[in-house]
Amino acid sequence: MKITRRSLLAGAPFAAGLLAAGLPRIAFAEAAPVKFRSLASRGSISPHELAGELGYFKGLGIEVENVGYSGGGPESLFALASGSVDIGSAATAAVINSISGGNDFVAVYPSNGINSKVRSVFYVLDDSPIKSIADIAGKTIAVNTLGAHLDYTVREALHSVGLSPDAANLVVVPGPQLEQTLRSRQVDIAALGYWQATFAGALVDNGGVRGVFNDTDVLGELAGGFVVLRRDFIAAHPDAARNFVEQSARASDWSLQNPDEARKVLATILDKRGENGELARYWTGFGLRQGAKATDRDIDFWVSVLERDGRLPKGKLKAADILYRPGETKTN
Repeated sequence: MKITRRSLLAGAPFAAGLLAAGLPRIAFAEAAPVKFRSLASRGSISPHELAGELGYFKGLGIEVENVGYSGGGPESLFALASGSVDIGSAATAAVINSISGGNDFVAVYPSNGINSKVRSVFYVLDDSPIKSIADIAGKTIAVNTLGAHLDYTVREALHSVGLSPDAANLVVVPGPQLEQTLRSRQVDIAALGYWQATFAGALVDNGGVRGVFNDTDVLGELAGGFVVLRRDFIAAHPDAARNFVEQSARASDWSLQNPDEARKVLATILDKRGENGELARYWTGFGLRQGAKATDRDIDFWVSVLERDGRLPKGKLKAADILYRPGETKTN
């Protein structure tokens, strides 16, 4: 069944956050372990999943538990809002909109970034007449979910060439089925997100495809998404929250310094989940800066876009309203 962008966009949540510069010393672990329930993304991992596999949370009063899979950022944020999980992860635009809609979330660290090496690519078959962004108008694009990073990248791409943001038709296709959907010509374009590099690598290796554009072309280098916790959860477990963020950033840095070893760990994680661990060789990394740091532009870019499109009242939100500040325990 095709799910169009319009059917979900109005209610889809959106994402933002910043990790403070530097890595403070490890906070004193709380007496009893605190469980962080999360949803995995097929074919990929988050820095906190890597941190858990590397043993970085041992002795710090933290237990990260995978309780299933998420089809995309909006689904992850819905689960966080309902209390089904304790960790959300979504595109920067997604948490901004979710918080604007009343969810008391805190963006605690960037989960991924886009740059010259880590990016989302929009693929077509070699014989496709689509050669540029202007050619995607009226075409069908497969994405993993609506109301998230790929959706908004398409909107910005169309806007950049003077076309209506709704000029293309987006349909939802799970990551593992994107290649088959493109090759069977059910869609004109398959969008492979930066977090789906394992699937993108296999697609390219199988041949017969080419990229038309990527999200870094459209957006520049910035954080692609953020990991999100509820503010009341942070207030109840301040030490665990700080340790969670610090060790996740530590794992991200380790992966930057040890990319081959990181792929081996990813392969182990995928195999444990019952996925194809061999795809880990295509993984390009988290795309994060040292220390999993973010810049004001990571947030301000999407705030301005949402304000421009009338989806966020001007001046309603600023970075300080949603960013994690270690030691803060207040609730809104």
